[in-house]
Amino acid sequence: MRQPRLRPRPLAEFLDVCLGPSLAAQGFASSDVIVAWPDIVGDRLAEFTQPLKIEWKRKAAHADPDARPDPATLVVRVESAFALEMQHLAPVVMDRVNTYYGWRCIGKLVLKQGPVRRIEKPRPVPRPLTEADRERLSTATRPIEEEPLRAALDRLGEAIVGSGSGTRTKA
Repeated sequence: MRQPRLRPRPLAEFLDVCLGPSLAAQGFASSDVIVAWPDIVGDRLAEFTQPLKIEWKRKAAHADPDARPDPATLVVRVESAFALEMQHLAPVVMDRVNTYYGWRCIGKLVLKQGPVRRIEKPRPVPRPLTEADRERLSTATRPIEEEPLRAALDRLGEAIVGSGSGTRTKA
């Protein structure tokens, strides 16, 4: 008897199952605001900020169970050097989060200063230099008499040409 073939499933499908209880304790309905934070606020803000939790107001006993809850407070960790700018951008961030969810779920933003976890991006491996590239660099730095300066400019030239961001001209 043949076993049914299992199709691979994206890791994102398991994220809410694994992290759901922990995220719920922090007020997040799911992991989407954490995972999509760079998409919501942009790469620049995401580099210096990180959502910590959403604090929902407690419902009154006589409240309508079908009514939408009152807007919550989003607590965001921000690096101290970026805190003032983030304070000025708070209305924009709230609008972006509310737009992402499609309703006014966030009514207040609280900033907590502290270090933000960063995911290290792997650095691109520079391409090996050709003999023509090495000769062009050597020709460009040859007139410089100070050896330490010439060596530093050689290293800089190798890094630029190796990264592919240097302008290439035909000799």
